[in-house]
Amino acid sequence: MNYEIALFFIFLQTYRKQRTLLPVRKNIMLQIYQKLKRSVDTLYHIFGLKQYEHTKGRKPALSVREGLSLGLYKQSRGSVTKKSVYDDLSGILKCSYKTFVTTINRYARIVAFILIALMKKSRGIAHIIKHIDATDIPVCLNKNASRHRTMRLLSAWGRSGKGFYFGLKLHLVADLSGNLLGFCFTPANVDDRKPVKQLIDDMEGIFIADAGYISEQLAHDLCIEGKRIFMARAKKNMKQLMSRVQQKLYDTRMLIEQNFRSMKMFFGLVTSLPRSADGYLGNYLYTLLAYVLR
Repeated sequence: MNYEIALFFIFLQTYRKQRTLLPVRKNIMLQIYQKLKRSVDTLYHIFGLKQYEHTKGRKPALSVREGLSLGLYKQSRGSVTKKSVYDDLSGILKCSYKTFVTTINRYARIVAFILIALMKKSRGIAHIIKHIDATDIPVCLNKNASRHRTMRLLSAWGRSGKGFYFGLKLHLVADLSGNLLGFCFTPANVDDRKPVKQLIDDMEGIFIADAGYISEQLAHDLCIEGKRIFMARAKKNMKQLMSRVQQKLYDTRMLIEQNFRSMKMFFGLVTSLPRSADGYLGNYLYTLLAYVLR
């Protein structure tokens, strides 16, 4: 009996403490959101996003600025679900949860436009050494792949260093300083070498890749004398001499892996919760933009 009473008082004390901290937490969340909104305001004016505002008919519940800010807030906070974001900011949101979700997903096309513009700008000041790589993005657990319908038309079975998965690949180009310069998504069964030409077509410098990009034809097609060199690290079973300079360059390739790791661990790149293809793609695009603006 005494044990149950003690548990009850511990529960009561914890409950009161949580209720006391709840307003403080909501205030902190609001401050983070307002800070992101100021960053979005800057992008809004730089890229002329007013053209995407709905000017005819009834005024939308969320403007472009608010929609982009909410999407970035979710990924910057590493929130697992949109519902948690809706609950955090329920005091300032004047729309239903359904409207909140559909609006954020709809504005993902604007995010894609901003990403492309920012990356093109970064290419002009990028470091001469650049890296290219791809990472796995599962859309569901392997055991659920046969029943998965949402991303079935866009996904496929693929294999990474961790084993087989069902989903997409994110192909990324970044420089030595960690600036993102280009990206694209493909089904998981697409060869890593296939989108390379399109990704780096207008870039110059020294491009470093892993053994998955080995191809004499690709290296020949991408090479532009005095402007662009493409180097793929040899496989362990290949007898190929390597200079110290090449070794140093290949050793820098791990930096692009840090980009993937950060996006997955802290920006919510991988998810299986969206109920539409727009939700999945929106999650990926908002993650990339949040990471670029970090």
